[in-house]
Amino acid sequence: MTFLAIDVGNTRLKWALFDAPRPGANLLAQGAEFLDNIDKLAEGAWSQLPAPNCMLGCVVASDAVKHRVEDQMEMWDVAPQWVVSSAFEAGLTNGYDHPARLGPDRWVAMIGAWHRMLAMGAPRPIVVTMVGTAVTVEAIDAQGKFLGGYILPGHGIMLRALESGTAGLHVPTGEVRPFPTNTSDALTSGGTYAIAGAMERMVLHLRQHCGTEPWCVMAGGAGWKMAPSMAVPFELVDSLIFDGLLQIAASRGFCQQP
Repeated sequence: MTFLAIDVGNTRLKWALFDAPRPGANLLAQGAEFLDNIDKLAEGAWSQLPAPNCMLGCVVASDAVKHRVEDQMEMWDVAPQWVVSSAFEAGLTNGYDHPARLGPDRWVAMIGAWHRMLAMGAPRPIVVTMVGTAVTVEAIDAQGKFLGGYILPGHGIMLRALESGTAGLHVPTGEVRPFPTNTSDALTSGGTYAIAGAMERMVLHLRQHCGTEPWCVMAGGAGWKMAPSMAVPFELVDSLIFDGLLQIAASRGFCQQP
């Protein structure tokens, strides 16, 4: 009963094939492609895979990109299914004003983080951060309610905005330093500490709201860049979206025999 999980972001498509649609399933294969290359999946990375019995994904890219992914799946007898954020799913309550408007990647990652936290012991509040093309910082209370979150530009967007709007500044290759003494280091440090500040502010708000220290978890392709610059401890877990897709698939009874 193989299960294909797909995460279509703003820049890349990440996929993973598991031997079952449940938490703790064995990973059989995985990969990633930039969106420009997804039309080659059927003839490339997916050509050697066994046909999955079911599939679930989340997509934040355009409908056109989603349809291109579905085209690559036509070689398999599997119906594409995509997560839409809802008021409640897999043990988590959605506190967004309009639950369906919450980005599905944010929702799925929070579900993955919530269940990972429960496996560690007693429930506690969580700050969930994803660092990618955009950065999201989410707060979940100890009862499993998503309270709200921030969205801010990722490193690349932030630096390109400075380059296009400020004469003489260019996308840097600098280092993060406490006291930058050149423009390249100043740009890199400024962007990094801006993101770190948003994360730390959410930790402060959640700590005050819940009266206890939250568990802080970080995911996303650029998460490793942020970890050394954080003033509060964050655990780096890059599989949150796949963890969440496995939880949702299990709660919905995917791949069950008729």
